This record gives sequence, C-alpha cells and structure tokens, in this order.
Amino acid sequence: MEISEVRRHLSETIERAKRAAGERRTHVDEASREFVVFLDQVAIPLSRQVANVLKVQGYPFDVFTPGGSVRLMSERNADDFIELTLDTTGEDPIVMGHSCRGRGRRVLESERPIAEGPVRNLTEQQVLAYLLKELEPFVEK
Repeated sequence: MEISEVRRHLSETIERAKRAAGERRTHVDEASREFVVFLDQVAIPLSRQVANVLKVQGYPFDVFTPGGSVRLMSERNADDFIELTLDTTGEDPIVMGHSCRGRGRRVLESERPIAEGPVRNLTEQQVLAYLLKELEPFVEK
C-alpha cells in the first residue's frame, strides 16, 4: 500500500474522530444544562416530599444536594442513601440512580438508569417509581 493512501486514510480518521468528539461535547453540555433544570424542578422537590413523608412514617431521611446531584440519605446511617446523578461516560448522557445500604459490616450498592432516553423526557412518575423501589429495603425492617 502506498504511503500517500495510508496518510489519506489516517487523516480522514483523525478528522472524523475530532468531529465526533466535538459533537459529543456539545451533546454532553446540553444534557448537563437539562440535568440542572431537572434537579431544580423535579428531582430535588420530589426527594424533599419523599423525605418528609418518610419522617412522618418514622424513617428519618434528609435531602442533600452535593454538586450536580441529589441524595436522599438516612439520618441514622450515612451509608444508607439513594442518589441521582448524570452519567456522561457512555455514548449518551443518562440519569443514573445509585443506592447504597449498610447491612452489618457489608455494604450493598446498586446502580442503574432511572429511565431510558434524554434527561428532558424524565417525568416525576419515573423518578418516584425509582425512589419507591429503591426505598423498599430501607423500610422493610
């Protein structure tokens, strides 16, 4: 194979990779902006409502908003929490739910997407369904 042909193919590959990286950065920036709105308008208010109902039912939980996420955490054990974050490491940014609970010396963790699709399409019902499912082990005692 001629060096000129190798050079041409390599140049095309480099340009294609640069274009794809630029498009991905734009897509991630857009999803990050949408996630901030989602946190402010859906996830944080809903988490606060859930925490208030849990307290009334005798399960003391509080809501924390560390940078770019919302965490519903037990007041009894800091290892017991449910957190919503934006995962930008995959091909498409997605809202992930991460739950952690301590059982004696063991710590059980799980992580899964809240729902498929872009951040702007997430609904309160989807978030509530996720929170309720993840809260089951915390309230079964």
